Amino acid sequence: MTKNSSCIQALYGLCRKTFTTPSGTPFASSQAIQKLCSLLDTITPSDVGLKENNADDDRGHGFFGENLFDRVGRWAQPITFVDIHESDNFTMCIFCLPTSSAIPLHDHPGMTVLSKILYGSMHVKGYDWVEPACVRKIGSSPGKLVMLVVMEFVLLAVRLAKLAVDKVLTAPCGASALYPKSGGNLHCFTAVTPCAVLDILAPPYKETAGRKCTYYHDYPYTSFPTESVDGICEGKEEEYAWLKEIDTPNDLYMRPGRYTGPRIQA
Repeated sequence: MTKNSSCIQALYGLCRKTFTTPSGTPFASSQAIQKLCSLLDTITPSDVGLKENNADDDRGHGFFGENLFDRVGRWAQPITFVDIHESDNFTMCIFCLPTSSAIPLHDHPGMTVLSKILYGSMHVKGYDWVEPACVRKIGSSPGKLVMLVVMEFVLLAVRLAKLAVDKVLTAPCGASALYPKSGGNLHCFTAVTPCAVLDILAPPYKETAGRKCTYYHDYPYTSFPTESVDGICEGKEEEYAWLKEIDTPNDLYMRPGRYTGPRIQA
């Protein structure tokens, strides 16, 4: 067994040992998650079939190939999704993002997610819901909120969330983890440079089990004229935002890629 295959095989084996049920409960212990993060920290691009010099490829094609007859602007280049392993209990996958591309704000209901930046730089912004739930239904009208939300005479339902993370991560850096109610369960990624992130989702999305991927738009806390919320101190408003559920963004351009790393022995 080569070094590359032993690394990804070891990661798979530890995931299988850690995530033992398709429901995600009971949740893995903090010690088990830390052990997984430590192992993730040892994973390099070559361990999953990526080449270090692909980080310099800013066309959005990288190592997955390019159609020379279909060159479009960088802003229209797709995010590449690579499936490494998928089971009822957990999923291992890679997202490869060209510069300035983004995965919009979305949630991970009842899920634990571990992420490792393999190369490049990525801005990560994440929120957690304020509990108990704080929901506002705000009527918009011409000349008021309509300028912000592009709606007229409707009730706009927004829910309060607290900022958990807002920073740029640059490889090499440590793995991160988010949980069902903490760590930035609702997050978005924006590529500062061409970058790739290895994700472990446990359990994976499954709509019939209540784990549907929902997208959101975030509005600053001061966007809506509502009464003050208990627990939010004056001067700390920037740490909170109102999130509105939206349809899957039309400009989310993602395509499948082929996994070229060592084969996992399940």
